[in-house]
Parts: sequence; structure tokens; C-alpha cells
Amino acid sequence: MRNILPILTVVFGLFVIWYAGAVYLNSNWAYDKAKRANVELSFGAMVSDTMVQEKPRLPPPHQVGAEIWKTTGAMVQRGKAFSKRSLIYHGWITLSSTVLGFVFGTGLGILLAVAIVHSRAMDMSVMPWVIASQTIPILAIAPMIVVVLASAQVDDLIAKGVISMYLSFFPVVVGMVKGLRSPDHMQMDQMRTWNASKSQMFWRLRLPASTPFLFASLKVGIAASLIGAVVAELSLSQDGGLGARMLVGSYYGQTIQIWSALIAAATLAALMVAAIGVFQNVTLKKMGMAS
Repeated sequence: MRNILPILTVVFGLFVIWYAGAVYLNSNWAYDKAKRANVELSFGAMVSDTMVQEKPRLPPPHQVGAEIWKTTGAMVQRGKAFSKRSLIYHGWITLSSTVLGFVFGTGLGILLAVAIVHSRAMDMSVMPWVIASQTIPILAIAPMIVVVLASAQVDDLIAKGVISMYLSFFPVVVGMVKGLRSPDHMQMDQMRTWNASKSQMFWRLRLPASTPFLFASLKVGIAASLIGAVVAELSLSQDGGLGARMLVGSYYGQTIQIWSALIAAATLAALMVAAIGVFQNVTLKKMGMAS
């Protein structure tokens, strides 16, 4: 209860701010409608109007929740869970490219981290480029990546995975470099007194010590991979996905549709981070690194 109460307090505060923002941002439209109809609008009537507008500037939570249910639970009840109007369908497309990019990014990040830790030349030459790569906005390079890979007749799923990989590999590199270098000098000297080889030092000291850092970076990486997938879907909107859902909503001014896709993407990211957290707890307990 002590852990849940602060969370509920923060969530309640966010909902209060959200509703207040909806009233403020949607009030102009309510007053404009009343002015055109020559009707005097009271404050209570104005608030009521801002809660039910068809295309509000900021849809209130209950409208977003209703849209999410309409495109998920209601679709399942009607046997159309994977209809192109269903968020489940679009969420699955986003999840597929997210996981693919996450796997690519994790593999690339671990390989680069191992090379950077064991080679001074890699540390001095590659690490600055790894950091500099994240200064380029993904929105600027995503269309170029899509065009180049499309000209090479690469599958769209792989193209979106590459964009996700671009965002997800960076936290893995940084986390693993920090983790692989976390053993102190006394531990390294002890391994040398045992005449341990470099491979033994890596597998029996460096890698186990880096495990907590790896899981922390994986949580950031999976969320970054989802962002990359959503951005990629803005360029490959014909394939569907939560990003494509947002793009279509923006074309027709369907803010409720945009916000429902945003909440669905955030929920999907939270579930993936939670899944990694569960795997982290199990792994660290088996390694004796968590109680």
C-alpha cells in the first residue's frame, strides 16, 4: 500500500491536469459555437461541451479511453481483433518492428561495447562516433533510410527494424561499456594472480559484473526501439502500425484517434519494459546478485 499510494497520487494529479487542459484548450470552440448560435454559454455548459466535442484540440481521458475500448475490446467481442481499424492489429505491427530493431540494436551494442573495452583504438575512434550519432534527429534520417533500403528492395519490416536499431543500440553500448569496466583494480589484480586469461577475465568477471548495467540499458533500449518503430511508420504508413495510425489521424484532424494511438504505444512500451524487469529479477536472483 505504501508503494501504490504515491503512484495513485501522481496518476490522479495527471488526470486533473489533463482534464483542466482539455477544458482550457477546447473552450474557444465551445464559445465560438455559442456565439454563432447567439446563445449565452454558462461556465458549466462550456465545461460540458469541452468533454464531448467531436474533434477537440485536447481530448479528455474518457474520450480517449472510449476510443481505445472501441478499437480493442469491442473489436475482440465482434471477432475483428486484427481488423485494420483495430489498435491490436496496428500494435502488433509496431511490436514486430520494435522487437526486430531491439534485437539488432542489442547485438550491435554488445559487440561494439566489447570491442571498445578491449581495444584502445576502438575506444578512441568509435566511441565518439557512437555518441555523435545520437545528435542527428531520427526524423531527419528515417525517410532517407527508408528510400535507400527500398531502392535495394529490402523488406519494409527490416527497414523499420534498422531505424529502431539506430535508437536502441546507443544505450546498450553505453551501459555495457560502463558495466564491463565496473570491476575495480583489486578484482582485476586478483584474476591476474590466478593467471587468468583475457577470455576468462571476460566471461567470469567482466560479463557477470556488467549484467545489472545491461538490463538497465535494455529497458531504455526497448523504449527507444519503440520510438524508432513509430517514427519509421510515419514514412511507411501504408504498412500500418501505431505511427501510421497517428499519421492518418493527423490528416483528418482526428485528435482522439491520435491520442488513443499514443496511449497504446506508451502502454506497449511499459509492458515491454516490465517484461525485461521480470527477466532481470529472475536472472539476477539466479546469479546471486539480488535478494
